[in-house]
Amino acid sequence: MLTQLVRPLLAVGLLVTALLFASPSVAVEPVVDTAPTYEDLIARLDALPSSLEAVARYDAAVARADQARALPNPSIAYDMENVYGTGPYNGIGNAETTLSINQPLELFGQRSARVQAARSDADAAGLRREQVRWQVAAQVALVYAEAEAAARRHELAAEALSLAEQDARGVAAMVEQGREATLRDIQAQSEVASARAAVDEASALRDAAFARLSAIALLDRPVQAIGASLLDRAPGTPQAGDADPLAVQVAQAELVTAGRLVTVERRRARPDVNASLGMRRYRDTDDEAFTVGIELTVPLFDRNRGGIRAAYAEERAAEARLIAQQQEARAGRFAAVAALAASGSRTRAADNGVAAAEEAYRLSRIGFEAGRISQLELRSTRAALIASRNAAVDARIARVRAEIDLARLEGRAPFGDSR
Repeated sequence: MLTQLVRPLLAVGLLVTALLFASPSVAVEPVVDTAPTYEDLIARLDALPSSLEAVARYDAAVARADQARALPNPSIAYDMENVYGTGPYNGIGNAETTLSINQPLELFGQRSARVQAARSDADAAGLRREQVRWQVAAQVALVYAEAEAAARRHELAAEALSLAEQDARGVAAMVEQGREATLRDIQAQSEVASARAAVDEASALRDAAFARLSAIALLDRPVQAIGASLLDRAPGTPQAGDADPLAVQVAQAELVTAGRLVTVERRRARPDVNASLGMRRYRDTDDEAFTVGIELTVPLFDRNRGGIRAAYAEERAAEARLIAQQQEARAGRFAAVAALAASGSRTRAADNGVAAAEEAYRLSRIGFEAGRISQLELRSTRAALIASRNAAVDARIARVRAEIDLARLEGRAPFGDSR
């Protein structure tokens, strides 16, 4: 009795399993690698190669500043006098030996000038590290937005192909009914072929953009889709702009460093002083005595005039870079704020244009199917719809670029808080 019940149940189970695997509605969907969110990529900035390089350069500058504080090493000397001569000085029996320690003395402010210059260079390296960080953030935002835009353009191209095929079917039906000439059918098929080529091109551009995003984000394999949208995100209100941009701060720090290097070169022309302290032993009397000495270089031939002139020239160059950077930052901020405001208006206008183009195409399609509108007018409204949707994507890319430019000047990540 139990066997009679088990066999039908087993057969039913096998049948259901076969139907599940055979049914296309329950087929396993391919796994799509979705890109990390923009916030996740920004959180990983410190792990990107450019950021690591900037951090390493800053660490090197800090290490040089620490090294600049080190005192010069002393030297030990051992001298023997009155040796290998004649008479009683034959050999080393009556030699006088001296053991001394020599210590260079960094007088005339030489050490302090060196330490201050190294410390200033480390400060400039710290600002450059922050500058590189936000430059990398800007690059990540741009590549992310371009990948999303490429994906949207591919979707728009696929939709344009679908609309062209739909219109071509309508034209073919009218040709069969004798309401349109055969030439219209040929033109519609040509438009379908052109739209299909546009889809292939958009697919290649999308894959390339995804590959760039995967490369800059150090992902294991290329992404295939964008999750959270960055194009639809509205940027925040620009900051007051009272603080100097990072680029100006870097130029100011470099000018300070150049000025301190002038001091280093000027004090390098001053005499070097060495002090010595030793113990001398007289072999013939077996007596001992201290020796004290001081050595002073005479800046007679080398006064480091070339080094001083070069340091002054570097200082003038740093001052010129600061002035240029201030002017560029002022103009760049004005342009970025204006571009951001204009891109917002452009985006709203593009969205309104898309809504109007969609309604126009809907009405023209109804009129075409009713025979009141020609194929040329239908094609025109369809082309306007495709152009308006692409214009909306372009407007959003322009808004992202304006936000990136402003964020770079303000020292922050695009669409994020200030540092």
